[in-house]
Amino acid sequence: MAGKEVILTYEGLKELEDELEMLKGSRRREVAEKIKAALAFGDISENNEYDEAKNEQAQLEIRIAKLDTMLKNAQIIDEDEVRTDKVGIGCKVRISDIAAKKDMEYTIVGSTEADPGKAKISNESPVGKALIGTRKGDIIEVMVPDGLLKFKVLHIDK
Repeated sequence: MAGKEVILTYEGLKELEDELEMLKGSRRREVAEKIKAALAFGDISENNEYDEAKNEQAQLEIRIAKLDTMLKNAQIIDEDEVRTDKVGIGCKVRISDIAAKKDMEYTIVGSTEADPGKAKISNESPVGKALIGTRKGDIIEVMVPDGLLKFKVLHIDK
């Protein structure tokens, strides 16, 4: 069974590859050392350190498997192929909140890379979804938990 397609920029791909390398290398060694140290305490039936280390190992292996799957199912967005005539994944878009009279700039990315703190919003988020396919000058309405927001697309870039 194929996994869900994971949309990534080259930057996002590099971050996932780096994380996977770190988890498979230094993190695995750290956890193995914790298990080894916990085993040195003797009886594992009532050894909290051993239980915690084994749980940490399980979580680590789950994350490694998840990253492996994500990377196998990655679709890379090539910046050279990103169009600027309409909003799509990989675009930087400047919008204006019409009611608040405030401009914002976001990069539209796949859900894996989304990081609102770094102005990277997912194509699956309410605002990201509403922006996909719009052009400069378009006005969109987005229903969010706080109510209806209206945005005007000011600029589209790579």
